[in-house]
Amino acid sequence: MSISAGESERAERMAFILALRQLGVRDVAVLRAMELVPRPLFLDPQFRAYAYENIVLPLPCGQTMSQPGLVAKMTEFLNVTAEHIVLEVGMGSGYQAAVLSHLGSRVVSVDRYRRLVSEAQARFEVLGLRNIASYMCDGLLGVPARAPYDRIMVTGSAPDIPEALVEQLRFGGVLVMPIGPADGEQKLVRFVKQQSGHQRTELMTVRFAPLMRGTAAAL
Repeated sequence: MSISAGESERAERMAFILALRQLGVRDVAVLRAMELVPRPLFLDPQFRAYAYENIVLPLPCGQTMSQPGLVAKMTEFLNVTAEHIVLEVGMGSGYQAAVLSHLGSRVVSVDRYRRLVSEAQARFEVLGLRNIASYMCDGLLGVPARAPYDRIMVTGSAPDIPEALVEQLRFGGVLVMPIGPADGEQKLVRFVKQQSGHQRTELMTVRFAPLMRGTAAAL
């Protein structure tokens, strides 16, 4: 009996979710969101065969797509619920924003590369994701016009948390981002903004490309 393409895709996604569980991802809502988003759609055709493997994959503009295990863990650490407005800095392919869109109320996602933003917007349209607003802008500055945010995820590193992002986070809000040198290992940090003393927790060692100021002139 032959297996249809749809059945093969469903089996591949089930194996993908099982692999995420084996990596320690436990949040049922996060696993469901990861299952709902077709990861191959967010890659160029030559890389789609590797979409569900736990590896870093290349994107246009010299960028990369993080391992799905890391995407899932960062999403767990952010603890997004249905009433939250989320800012994502570093849109890349749009995959992380798509996952977040199944968890929060609204997602504001930004990138410095025009090509990445336009391609991600096209994917959101294909998937009917109406609760994502995407912008080409300097991620270090956030999007103050849409603030405040309940949750902020940053997928690029910096020596410390940008003050503009702290200002745009609600009290009680959570920010997750890699902190450390551009050319070495960093620590993934969970920051909780509080009126009396912010809470900051180091979660795990990671390596991310550094955030860059401004927007790309040509891409």
